[in-house]
Amino acid sequence: MPLSDAELAARHAPQLMLDRQEPYRPLAFGYSVFRAAGQSPSSAFFIEPGAATVIEYAIYYDWDIGHLYDLEHVWVHVGEDGAVTKVEASAHGGRNLMDAGGGGAEMLGPRPVVYVEAGKHAHWAAPEQMDRMARWMLKMACGPLAGIDGVLVSTPLGEAGAYTASPRDHRLARLKMQAEAFEPAYAYEALATLPRLMPWPELAALIPQRIRAELAGLEESMPHFSAIFLDCGDTLIDEGTEVKDGDVVLSGALVPGAREMVLALKAAGHRLILVADGPRQSFLNLLPQHGLWEHFDAHIISGDVGAEKPDARMFDAALAAVGLTRADAWRTVMVGNNLSRDISGANALGVASIFMAWSGRRSHVPANAGEVPDYRIATPMELPGLLAQLEPLLRYHPLSGA
Repeated sequence: MPLSDAELAARHAPQLMLDRQEPYRPLAFGYSVFRAAGQSPSSAFFIEPGAATVIEYAIYYDWDIGHLYDLEHVWVHVGEDGAVTKVEASAHGGRNLMDAGGGGAEMLGPRPVVYVEAGKHAHWAAPEQMDRMARWMLKMACGPLAGIDGVLVSTPLGEAGAYTASPRDHRLARLKMQAEAFEPAYAYEALATLPRLMPWPELAALIPQRIRAELAGLEESMPHFSAIFLDCGDTLIDEGTEVKDGDVVLSGALVPGAREMVLALKAAGHRLILVADGPRQSFLNLLPQHGLWEHFDAHIISGDVGAEKPDARMFDAALAAVGLTRADAWRTVMVGNNLSRDISGANALGVASIFMAWSGRRSHVPANAGEVPDYRIATPMELPGLLAQLEPLLRYHPLSGA
């Protein structure tokens, strides 16, 4: 009696050999069985059975070392007699014949043995086929380039809208992969248990659920900057250009690079909070003039709070505006030009302090230890790069729980 598709898929499921340092395991194999030529439902390839049957295995990993979402493939050609006649497998977008040296794949009974590239999950017929250049490129991918792609959305499921990713999602996904960077061992061990085996349509329905669940978990699992607090005067607006009517500022020019800084921070998915001293009307005049008001997730203004920095009430209000408490202060940042207000207020609560030393209108010399900033920048456009350097280090913070 002929085997059913499910029985056939189970019989010939590839035995994956994983690098001993591999941080990710496949979640499921989604199978499709071809007895006639046809388009693969899960890849870009057209399948032409060279024998009686081709079993396509779509192998899904939640993570690749470069991105969230990874789908690889193995194609097993089976003859009328039930013997495997040919094995092909994916590697970096291509489809390669698995030839271990004798004209065919290494076999474990009816199951082909396929070696899986560390972190990237491309397939090889034998470990020695990976030459020095391939190993060097893989070492870069698993080390300095870990997380480079964030969330992979250029997939059929992503392009169909089955899942989406915000700039914040991309940033947090990159942080996870950067934290999991490793050096491949180039030594392999068999995946002990066959992952879940299911028809491809079931796996296609499961993948978006998995991606959404993984993204939801990153907010809690990955230490990251939860909010960036920004002052206004000589941080965003050049105080030397301000036109005033009494205490209210009517207009003013941007500090060079301030707009680009704000846009870069938003493009990276950061939550921005204005934390500034003065009457609300000043900032309603200034920031909309330059199209910046709407880029802030909250506006904490001393005229509303009834206190000025360094008063803790200003920082408590900023934290509360985005659902944070003082327990979260270590993963927030205050950027400002005033050592006695911005920097000392942030330091007192454990908020990371960054002194904007663009202008000479305020002292650059701390009057006491409480005014010593954690970091110093000379121009606004230095801030995105500094935050990108500092954020991965949060996992080493004593309060991170890591």
